[in-house]
Amino acid sequence: MPMPAIEIERLIKQGIPDAKVTIEDLRGDGDHYAARVESATFKGKSRIQQHQLVYQALGGRMGGELHALQLTTTAPE
Repeated sequence: MPMPAIEIERLIKQGIPDAKVTIEDLRGDGDHYAARVESATFKGKSRIQQHQLVYQALGGRMGGELHALQLTTTAPE
């Protein structure tokens, strides 16, 4: 069953409270999303560590409820 974009945003913000999150449904099918996540939590962390924080916030839903997520992470300047 597809995961709604609003649920992805809610989970990320729950796990990373200061996150600014933008979600785009890439195919209109509720299974393929692009997410842009900006958070001060990412400062000083590698891109891999940033992505791991987002995946952790999603609570293991990647590969199950959430099929594909193109992820862009940044820290505020």
